[in-house]
Amino acid sequence: MEMFGRSRRQLTLIYSMMMCIFLIVLIFVVHMTMEWAMFSEQAQEILDAADSISDLRERYGQNPEAANDEGKSYKSTNDRLFFYIFDEDRRLVDFARASFRVESFILDTIDSWRIQDGEVAVFSRPNELGRTTNVMMASKYLRIAGVNHKLYVGKDVTVMYSGLQKSTYILIFLGVVALVIATLFGHFMAGRAIVPLKEAYEKQRQFAADASHELRTPLAVVMASADLLLMDQSIKSPFLKQVIEDVKSEVQKMSKLVSDLLMVARSDNNALKVTIKKFDLGEMLNQNIRMMRPLAEKKGITLNGENIQEVDMQADEQKIKQLILILVDNAIKYTPEGGKVTVGIESINEGKVTFFVQDSGIGIAKEDQDKVFERFYRVDKARSREIGGNGLGLSIASEIVRLHEGKISVESELGQGTKFIVELKIAFIKKD
Repeated sequence: MEMFGRSRRQLTLIYSMMMCIFLIVLIFVVHMTMEWAMFSEQAQEILDAADSISDLRERYGQNPEAANDEGKSYKSTNDRLFFYIFDEDRRLVDFARASFRVESFILDTIDSWRIQDGEVAVFSRPNELGRTTNVMMASKYLRIAGVNHKLYVGKDVTVMYSGLQKSTYILIFLGVVALVIATLFGHFMAGRAIVPLKEAYEKQRQFAADASHELRTPLAVVMASADLLLMDQSIKSPFLKQVIEDVKSEVQKMSKLVSDLLMVARSDNNALKVTIKKFDLGEMLNQNIRMMRPLAEKKGITLNGENIQEVDMQADEQKIKQLILILVDNAIKYTPEGGKVTVGIESINEGKVTFFVQDSGIGIAKEDQDKVFERFYRVDKARSREIGGNGLGLSIASEIVRLHEGKISVESELGQGTKFIVELKIAFIKKD
């Protein structure tokens, strides 16, 4: 049934969203952890290199030959490490050059240096191939032969960041695969979880259908008996006649409830048949107004039509008539004495007709408007019992609209009245 299918999809969606959030957080945390670990390790290496070079240059400030030899030896341990030493006049006095591919980028970075000494930063720039070059650098002041110099030490970490990026892409791919698998598994488990509920609901539905069907015959017998008693001339007592009238009234209510329950049970079982027939919607609305006007006048309510015109449409005539009756009857029930109920056609365009039933009754709160089409739902339960509501009318109306692939909506404010709007196809074609 659609209700269980919708519930299963909702459960699957919720589970998928939870898994998606979990995987996003997991991938983000893993990515940041790997980046932090890589940055920390490389930054420490650069700072250690800066300290080593600084000590070396200060120790051998008077012996340039030894310093250069040590620099070459140091450079050979890692060809991606580089350093540049400038004096106070910004003249280059010593260096272990970086790759020619990134050297211009490094020198530009040194010219615009804004990083404090002892801090390590990563600088990025696209190269001529459109790929991103990443360089990690730090700076440090040192004194050589009593003169202030500044040391810039760095490392080309492009390969490492590229590897990190590829690892992240792999994690994202694996996360998508895991999400798909988890969604399928969640859909399967949601179906398994709904099976007991579906079986219990099916038993309840079958019971309601059987009970409704079995109750129709005795209720018809009681109704016929009440009619015969009312026609019996031998019964003269006004009291007895009133009792029979009360019995007949209650049987009518019971018969309506049984019919509603039977229709709901059939709709659950997809057993409702749609008989397509051509009819005039405008005439049907006027007929309903004429039929319900005595009931409205009895309550002191004005029932009128508005902009009702001829609309030849193809649909199930009896079910559309029942739909209009439910909406008008509902409006009269919940409109106090002196109020007004209006039935009319709102628009006709694009092969669709929209009609409405509006009242000046008690209105419906915003939080209840999405629930009024649910079965047995009553906004004011005490008031509904008082006026004879059973919470099935609007549910049946919604089901009739659904059968015709239409739309039904409600606009309402507390104390300002309610307006039900129905949109139907003018030429509905039943799909087999």
